[in-house]
Amino acid sequence: MSVAKVTEIISSSEDSFEDAVNKGIDRANKTLKNVTEAWVASQKVTVENGRIDQYRVLLKVSFVLKD
Repeated sequence: MSVAKVTEIISSSEDSFEDAVNKGIDRANKTLKNVTEAWVASQKVTVENGRIDQYRVLLKVSFVLKD
């Protein structure tokens, strides 16, 4: 039997939502072991001077706990 845990990560990019997701997963893998999946819980942008400044995602990342 395996047990997994879910953690939330907020990541941002100046380029795209996809880049924000990739940055979040890259960072999660540096800290968490056995990352198995992630899903985007929400997306938003910040706007400055009428233009998109940053793309932000809230990721839910799951990882398997080892004995």
